[in-house]
Amino acid sequence: MHDTSRLLQIVLPVFLVIGAGYAMRRTRILTEEADRSLLGVLIKLFMPCLALDVIVGNEALIRPSNLVLPPLAGFASVVLGIGISLLAARIFTKDSTIRRTFACTTGLQNYGYIPLPLCQALFSRDVVGVLFAFNLGVEVAMWTVAVATISGRQTGRRWWAPLLNPPILAVVGGIALNFLGAGHWIPSTVNTAWHMLGLCAVPLGLLMTGAVLADHVTPHVLRAGWSAIFLGIGIRLGVLPVLFLLIATAIRADPGLHAVLVVQAAMPSAVFPIVLTKIHDGDMPTALRVVLGTSLVGLVTIPLWLTFGLGFLQRGFPVP
Repeated sequence: MHDTSRLLQIVLPVFLVIGAGYAMRRTRILTEEADRSLLGVLIKLFMPCLALDVIVGNEALIRPSNLVLPPLAGFASVVLGIGISLLAARIFTKDSTIRRTFACTTGLQNYGYIPLPLCQALFSRDVVGVLFAFNLGVEVAMWTVAVATISGRQTGRRWWAPLLNPPILAVVGGIALNFLGAGHWIPSTVNTAWHMLGLCAVPLGLLMTGAVLADHVTPHVLRAGWSAIFLGIGIRLGVLPVLFLLIATAIRADPGLHAVLVVQAAMPSAVFPIVLTKIHDGDMPTALRVVLGTSLVGLVTIPLWLTFGLGFLQRGFPVP
């Protein structure tokens, strides 16, 4: 059993690194001009290397069930979150743009930069591999269901084009290499190289998360919109965690997927919907309020949900 104080010690550094990114943007050490290059390195090099490092040689991902259920669960988690959030948004607004922005932002959990270090600290390498398979389904849902929701229109004939990005291709390629037993024949120097590069992914991703928040958080955003903030917190950090845990107990799957579902259940809203909001002319204040509100409250609720969720599952399932 993982006690709350230990889990807080694991969670707090993640938010401290996000805070460092926020401070570096505010002090102009990390400038907006550097964003394109840093994000390019993160998405096109560091994240693919991290995926290969975790997946290649991972015995859990040789089992066919772990290549089907986790992606399906990831996709379903986004559909469930957006669906509930879209219905709930009618409580505080009749504006369709605000409703769609609220649904996309509240419904999409932070599935990468915070869960990755938590899974690495709490569980075995096998579970981290299952997390990448889960995130594959989340990515598909984000570029299809989430984009269609926030834009208010269908994704179009080329809906699949955004899926051809380096992290997704690395996950698919890594799974294929793993089936071919690449962990036994790829030179150790290559393994060491992508391991070193992969270690850079999470810290840089967290720093960029803090920088994005610093770009958009203004006194106006913080002074208004409390109905969206409280409802977003209630759904993302209250209703959805309960549903995630109930689903985890209802499915018979690899213990690694149960562990991933517990971690995902505890997550605040993802930051990337802020980018989607900007691209698709959504309501930026609503997106910022939900992300900031759930992230700040999540600092307290993440350890609590993890403690409860792990204990809840261990009554019926072994958690690795």
